[in-house]
Amino acid sequence: MPGIYIHIPFCRHKCSYCDFVSWPDKIGYAEAYMACLYKELKMRGQELKDYTFDTVYFGGGTPSYIPPKLILGAMNRIRECFHLAKDAEVTLELNPGTIGENKVKTYREAGINRYSIGLQTAVDEQLEDLGRIHTARDYVYATKLLSGENFSTDVMLGLKNQTKEDVKKTIDLAAACGSKHISMYALTVEDGTPIYTDYLNGELPGADEVAELYDYGRALLSERGFERYEISNFAKPGFESRHNLNYWRRGEYIGVGVSASSFMQGKRFTNTFDLDEYMKCLISGFYPAVDCEEVSEADAKFEFVMLGLRTKYGISRAEYEKEFGSALSADFPKALEKSARYLEEDGDRLKIRDEYLYVQNSVLMPFLEEPRDRG
Repeated sequence: MPGIYIHIPFCRHKCSYCDFVSWPDKIGYAEAYMACLYKELKMRGQELKDYTFDTVYFGGGTPSYIPPKLILGAMNRIRECFHLAKDAEVTLELNPGTIGENKVKTYREAGINRYSIGLQTAVDEQLEDLGRIHTARDYVYATKLLSGENFSTDVMLGLKNQTKEDVKKTIDLAAACGSKHISMYALTVEDGTPIYTDYLNGELPGADEVAELYDYGRALLSERGFERYEISNFAKPGFESRHNLNYWRRGEYIGVGVSASSFMQGKRFTNTFDLDEYMKCLISGFYPAVDCEEVSEADAKFEFVMLGLRTKYGISRAEYEKEFGSALSADFPKALEKSARYLEEDGDRLKIRDEYLYVQNSVLMPFLEEPRDRG
């Protein structure tokens, strides 16, 4: 079943690595923005009234920064306008520096049943260097407020002066505080962000160092009962992110809010990245989408392979043939031959061998090229 993504573009402070669409100086727009978002939800709900949605995900920005009544209002509007599965997974991203008892109470009233906490590192000096507004102690406080709740923790690799001991400290803290899911991903440095200067100056770990930290962290997580089910995602059994699994299975989703992307009925479309334009469109009764394209068959086949091979489940040859009416081996003969040593068969399924999953971009390159070669 498809999912719903809600983009909240406000934050208290822009982190040094962040290139997401978010603003630390426009919280005064929050109520007006959410009123427009509610209107977009109503418009999309009328269009998708025959769908049942399995997940809702509030991302950002920092959704926990805005008044919690606005999250409650969004969930009320979603229930009014969309058909949600009875056991729908509803996730809210939060920063430990923006949480409190009253907010958690309202989130529970709204029906939030999963939280994604941006810890990044348990080393306060590294948090400060990243421009994070919280400390490790704030994270502990947040997890105590969420005691008994299902929450995930983000862990970042490739930070300045980061050691294996720092990674262990962070993973141990997340596990000890009750996290059932840990996302461990490498810092991505984008041109135009403040941290890009550190990258140019050679102050950040290189790719080999980050890979070593990743392998170390993966082993620690395995010892603590977290199973890797996607390159950067580890969970206790039964606590995988259903919303993200839908992405990796090339499921449909509708994105609402500034810059939000969607994939519905074979089309991808993206909302404007401009806050003022987004609000003007909705006030005028127009959809704020500025880019829309029909996904070609060649792209759809590659996406099926690329997204599926990111996960421990791999791709099913039978599901591929059912989806596209052709065999995987007929569509990608050269790619399968070139990548054979990186792949393994598991019944009907084809997977990247565990030891090569972290470098899956290299494994997938032949698949990217082949459908276009075939015309």
